[in-house]
Amino acid sequence: MTTLKFIADADLNQDLVLGVLRYDGSIDFLNASEGGTRGLPDRQVLEIAAATGRVLVSHDRHTMTAEFYRFLADGHSSPGLIIVKQEMDEGDAIEELLLVCSTSPPEELRDQIFWIPM
Repeated sequence: MTTLKFIADADLNQDLVLGVLRYDGSIDFLNASEGGTRGLPDRQVLEIAAATGRVLVSHDRHTMTAEFYRFLADGHSSPGLIIVKQEMDEGDAIEELLLVCSTSPPEELRDQIFWIPM
């Protein structure tokens, strides 16, 4: 089974990335600096995620989700978008991200928005 790879949007609490990687260092999860998403418009962040085959993880439920739907409508495909509720407890968010990593095949997230918590 192909494993999911992730990239963080600049607005994502980077402690979530660190928490996921502390729990399981084998997960391929780039923070915003490593992934080059810091300071870029949403469209470019989606393009980077698609070009690198990474699921984008963000807190931005407004502009990023709207741009995600425009991205798909323009004929592009995406490995997926995970929106983590910003007010969610960090530990709970990390657990849910780990659950997605361990149970979701890449095709399940392709061109979809996955909400945490559901």
